[in-house]
Amino acid sequence: MNKHQLFEQIKKKQSFLCVGLDTDINKIPQELSAMDDPIFEFNKQIINRTAPYAVAYKPNTAFYEVYGHKGWQSLERTIQYIKNNHPDIFIIADAKRGDIGNTSANYAKAFFNTLKADALTVAPYMGKDSVEPFLNFEDKWIILLALTSNKGSQDFQYLNVGEHMLYQQVLQTATTWATSEQMMFVVGATHPEELGKIRKMLPDYFFLVPGVGAQGGDLQAVAENGLNDECGLLVNSSRGIIYASNGSDFAVRAGEEAKKLQEQMAEALRNRGIL
Repeated sequence: MNKHQLFEQIKKKQSFLCVGLDTDINKIPQELSAMDDPIFEFNKQIINRTAPYAVAYKPNTAFYEVYGHKGWQSLERTIQYIKNNHPDIFIIADAKRGDIGNTSANYAKAFFNTLKADALTVAPYMGKDSVEPFLNFEDKWIILLALTSNKGSQDFQYLNVGEHMLYQQVLQTATTWATSEQMMFVVGATHPEELGKIRKMLPDYFFLVPGVGAQGGDLQAVAENGLNDECGLLVNSSRGIIYASNGSDFAVRAGEEAKKLQEQMAEALRNRGIL
């Protein structure tokens, strides 16, 4: 999916919602446990209810890899289900990969060719030659970690390096590796003021924004600081949607929570003049 196609979906659905499929088998309804693939069944029902309001899904691969081959099959089935039933939805593999040479090249093949994700989160710590192999795939994206929403982001990301903080240097340097047609950045919702500064630095890039909902991020503040003329945001909510209920109504409640966010996003897009 290219940038224009993503923007068209945002306008069509009046939404920039990304639903995080961080599916923990210990948190899903007990009634699913007897099924052959309870993780996939949970994801399928969540997708069925939230797809009208979401432009992206983001499975965090750790929640699948922990179960070995069977977990990976659940991930493959989930992505294939989205591709078959909602081909216009953007799929982000949240795997935070990053290494050099053939290692990164094989990670890229695994997620783009085999798993058929549209985008992959990538850690930039090892520098340009660890990121470049991911850029050799048409209409595939990398989403580079820049300013994350966790408390530990203070440990390194805010360190002064010359005239900038480290996360700012990462942003500036990374834009020399790829344009806004192929690279996005992770910018946490718990840093709305920094988000505004980053938007001024990078007016054209998309940002994947985690932290809205369970982590305390405010959607209105994110929209005010982060929207650009082509939206430029994918705001992720995971626990706040998929675990809105742990009962038999879990999928219905997930759909209701997704709709609430979509309605707020539609208002923000209208206020920006995008709709």
